[in-house]
Amino acid sequence: MSSRYAAKATTGTRDGGISLSVDDNALMSALCGAHDAHLARLEQKIGVTIHARGNRLFVTGPEDAQGTAVRALRSLCERARRGEAVDRSEVDAAIRLADQPFETSGGKPTGIAIKTPKRLVVARSPGQVAYVKALHEYEMTFGLGPAGTGKTYMAVACALNMMQTGRVERLILSRPAVEAGERLGFLPGDLKEKVDPYLRPLYDALYEMLPGNRVVKKLEGGEIEVAPLAFMRGRTLSDAFIILDEAQNTTPMQMKMLLTRMGENSRMVITGDLSQVDLPRGVRSGLRDAMDILDGVDGVGFVNFSHIDVVRHDLVSRIVQAYDARDNAQGSPDLKPDDDI
Repeated sequence: MSSRYAAKATTGTRDGGISLSVDDNALMSALCGAHDAHLARLEQKIGVTIHARGNRLFVTGPEDAQGTAVRALRSLCERARRGEAVDRSEVDAAIRLADQPFETSGGKPTGIAIKTPKRLVVARSPGQVAYVKALHEYEMTFGLGPAGTGKTYMAVACALNMMQTGRVERLILSRPAVEAGERLGFLPGDLKEKVDPYLRPLYDALYEMLPGNRVVKKLEGGEIEVAPLAFMRGRTLSDAFIILDEAQNTTPMQMKMLLTRMGENSRMVITGDLSQVDLPRGVRSGLRDAMDILDGVDGVGFVNFSHIDVVRHDLVSRIVQAYDARDNAQGSPDLKPDDDI
């Protein structure tokens, strides 16, 4: 670790505000960002004023907001001290997590980071923190909520970690190819060429966490399998981490089929967004059906994400909020007028 990140930050009070002392210039620079961009972001999002003077930061504003800002700054300080990058997305993550009551070990949060072969994946929202804990606690976990909340990404990270540590032997990634009506035989090309467009988001997550040559090797060797849901019928999936993505586009029969594929020493994660159902009118979502049936079943966990957990562009969070407001006023969007409820 670089010695320039050996400094620690200390806090104190001053004139109704809070001061943060950073006794290392490089650390101070990482906290402030280029042209104090990180400080400006904290001010904008939290509602405080932050002044940088020498090796000190002075935070003023409402008392609760001051505390949030200081906790975010200390989190970013610790990140920089470890030699990790501090950018705008990490500033936003620190703000989202500043008021979360984490369990700690040695003063550091536990259960919010996942080690993968290529990178350390850190939970960056309250929903992601709860999700990571659920992925470790439950044999079957449902991740429910809008796009951009990291439902699939964090599940892939957890799967690769469990493969790396020997807890499972293989990773199976699946999603319904509903846009093609599951009639893949009518599409041009071999099987891989037919299904790849529907499974591209899963490949993207794999390549971010695993070196490219190892992804190819594991795909060829069967340690990682990426296949449409229609190809899961009749199988028993043992010693595996199974992820079903876009589950809102399954029918109840398809969902039951997949859930009953689970074999010994396996984990299963089902992700979906009930506001984006692409099934034909009158067909009930298998995800909604499973939620109703499995609620309260031992070994099954549910994690609900919201716009607060969106880790993409700020505008995505506001878009999700706007759609949620409309849907709340008009009724649930995943139940079409002639749905059997």
